[in-house]
Amino acid sequence: MEATNLLYRDPALYDVIQSDSTSAEMCQTLIELHRPDARTLVDFGCGTGRDLEILAKRFECIGVDLQPGMVDHAHQARPGLDIRTGDMRTVRLGKCMDVVTCMGNSLAYVHDNKEISQVFTTFAAHARPGALLVLCSPIAPITRPEPTTATVDTPRGHATVTIRHAWDLRTQINTMRRHWVLSSGDEARDEIRRRVLFPRELERYAESAGFEILDMLDGTGTGLTGPTAYTVARYTQP
Repeated sequence: MEATNLLYRDPALYDVIQSDSTSAEMCQTLIELHRPDARTLVDFGCGTGRDLEILAKRFECIGVDLQPGMVDHAHQARPGLDIRTGDMRTVRLGKCMDVVTCMGNSLAYVHDNKEISQVFTTFAAHARPGALLVLCSPIAPITRPEPTTATVDTPRGHATVTIRHAWDLRTQINTMRRHWVLSSGDEARDEIRRRVLFPRELERYAESAGFEILDMLDGTGTGLTGPTAYTVARYTQP
């Protein structure tokens, strides 16, 4: 993934771009609603640990991420966090938690059906009976026909980024292509491929692993209207 995503090659830039994310706050709200007694949490696909740093103020946390560069940056930027390198398809920490989370499109980078099932098996392997699962993932493609352009601040000055989206219905892969022009004149290009799991698919994968769906919402208060949603489920196995 590092090879296809500038933000993963430059974790400090990732932190800047994600600085306005509200995922951690939304996750805390959902936990307070459905499992207010929760004390322990594991976050799969934690990246640089930005969300985990917020959650660790309330929970005893472990973070797991596939990319060593992101984990190394997390250790330097947030040395107080327990963040480990691991593949969420196969990792086993030997602990079961009150809350299992997977946010920031991490699940969408798993494209194969069998491997998605493996990820949900990992979620179940780290869930206590009654544990809460909180996912944030794409549930509909972005099919915007025209490119969009924005200016963003980076540690090295302003950058202009142009974004184009493509959708392959057969594979359910939404491809985002970004063209970065940095203030130095340097350029970079990304090609990011994310698997869209529609709501009923998410239900099937979750239920097959022993989770009961409690809610799906996109934060708008008007039902599922956007391309990304939070899925909340409870582990029902003894």
